[in-house]
Amino acid sequence: MATPLTAAATLTALRSEGLTVHEHAGWSTHNREAATGKAFGPVIGVLIHHTAGHGDKEICYNGRSDLPGPLCHSWLGKTEGLWMIGHGRANHAGLVDLDVLNALRAEASPLPHDDQANADGNDVLYGLEIENLGNGKDPYPDVQYRQAVLWAAALCRAHGWTEKSVAGHKEVQPGKIDPSFDMDGFRADVKKQLATKPGGGTTTPTPTKPKVDLSQLIAAAKADPGAKQGHVTYMTGTNLAEAALVKLGYLAKTYAGDGSFGSTTVKAYAAWQRHLGYTGADANGIPGHTSLTQLGTNTGLFTVVA
Repeated sequence: MATPLTAAATLTALRSEGLTVHEHAGWSTHNREAATGKAFGPVIGVLIHHTAGHGDKEICYNGRSDLPGPLCHSWLGKTEGLWMIGHGRANHAGLVDLDVLNALRAEASPLPHDDQANADGNDVLYGLEIENLGNGKDPYPDVQYRQAVLWAAALCRAHGWTEKSVAGHKEVQPGKIDPSFDMDGFRADVKKQLATKPGGGTTTPTPTKPKVDLSQLIAAAKADPGAKQGHVTYMTGTNLAEAALVKLGYLAKTYAGDGSFGSTTVKAYAAWQRHLGYTGADANGIPGHTSLTQLGTNTGLFTVVA
């Protein structure tokens, strides 16, 4: 745990890492502390998001009708670069899993499954929103992705943290799928950056898609439908598969995002299998390598590992 950086120290840390930083008017005093009566900190890590939109810098600053701004500490545009949006408590993380927060605090790896929403992540996490549709098809330009790596590395370096203090929103809050790149790969890129001197590291990292483990997803599809309500076998992969089924119109959004590969998801996956030409026992709703790979390819949301 650490005391949050001052606004001036934040700018110094980010610029020392080689980032060009733009300052939104009023950012250094823009926070939710007075409105909520809760102070920001002590801080334990940084959280990465995608915005699920384009041209949303002002939305991140002002917020929405249902969620007041700031919605992050920094916003990273595709072409507009890095902008400071808020300083202090921001509405970006929401309710998250306490077990994951404890793992970030201890820099434990791998992170536990985020199967609860029982702690306030806005208290303890810095937040970066990356301008991207998050649909698996919208690319992250190399410059933008590198800036995200530098942003995370700068804050980790300033606090003496390792890459194990970095998480994606999808890793801390049940039902989330952002950011739409693989967080293990992102942490590896942050680790490489931290191994250089501040401002060093000239290679351009490349984002990779999230991975779904076929064997774990099969286990979930077999175990979850008959298990007690709320049972979760493989949250990350199930959420990605369900998001893909929602995207293609095979599953209603209301049934997605709880991490459980329940009977409704099995029926939706069976419909997907039939769409691909499978029949009988081959269209039973249990994922296979070919059908799952095609699901990931068609939506762009993930790749498959056996």
